[in-house]
Amino acid sequence: MKTRIAVFSDVHGNLSAMRAMYRDSRQQHVDQYWFVGDLLMPGPSVSEIWRLLKIINPSVIVRGNWDDLVVNGVRGKIDVNYPSHIYFARLAQYVGQSAPRGMVDEIANWPLHVTKKVGPLNFGISHNLPWLNMGQDLFPTQSTKNFDQVFTPANPPIDVAIYAHVHHEIMRYASDERIVMNPGAVGEPFNGWDKLHRDMRAHYLVIEVDDLGMASVNFRHVGYDRKAEQAIADQSAVPYVELYDLMMHTGRAYTHDPEKLTRLNQKYGYAAQYLDYCKRLGQN
Repeated sequence: MKTRIAVFSDVHGNLSAMRAMYRDSRQQHVDQYWFVGDLLMPGPSVSEIWRLLKIINPSVIVRGNWDDLVVNGVRGKIDVNYPSHIYFARLAQYVGQSAPRGMVDEIANWPLHVTKKVGPLNFGISHNLPWLNMGQDLFPTQSTKNFDQVFTPANPPIDVAIYAHVHHEIMRYASDERIVMNPGAVGEPFNGWDKLHRDMRAHYLVIEVDDLGMASVNFRHVGYDRKAEQAIADQSAVPYVELYDLMMHTGRAYTHDPEKLTRLNQKYGYAAQYLDYCKRLGQN
């Protein structure tokens, strides 16, 4: 028996990319979807993406670091001491003001790590490390020893580990030759090599498992209208729309660009807006 699984992650609020991925996955006749974290922010779409996720109905979902930022920011638990913290906080405020009822609580309950048996193989799925959904331990150029960490002790042992977070598609081996895979990013694919970075299509992965193991691995790149996605942002109230528009053009994220963030934070008073939001939360 064959099972076809669409593995996707790092949508980051990009509705156009997520729609393109879903359309393509249906043409691939997949049986299951696994979502490996980071659904929202900095893109403008919230309720539309949540509805699409419910339609997709993944059988596996794990919580990414930006999912935690959504939860903590909506609940008023992010400080505004650094430009990037203001960025996360103000985007989360926007999500909270747009979120369908119950969405944030549901995201907060997503697990960090899931094991799933398909055919003869045991898969371990986490956004980054099984116990930590942030950090750069698993950046693609890190040592093999780092990647050994994704195989946490399990009974039966994990055969294939899947993670996300770094926005690069990956298929590599651990020290004992078990397989580590990353589907790349739907909404924000990235590569430090310019010619490879130019491929800003929606990236995801289709795995086919049969009675012997992985029968095929297909890294999918699906084109979509980035100008249309930019128009969605321009017609919304999403903060930092200038940076999102720029990202649609360059493919670069500006999460840790203090100069750009400080300029926009000061121009719009984003820190004060979030603090006022937190104050109103405390009054309810």
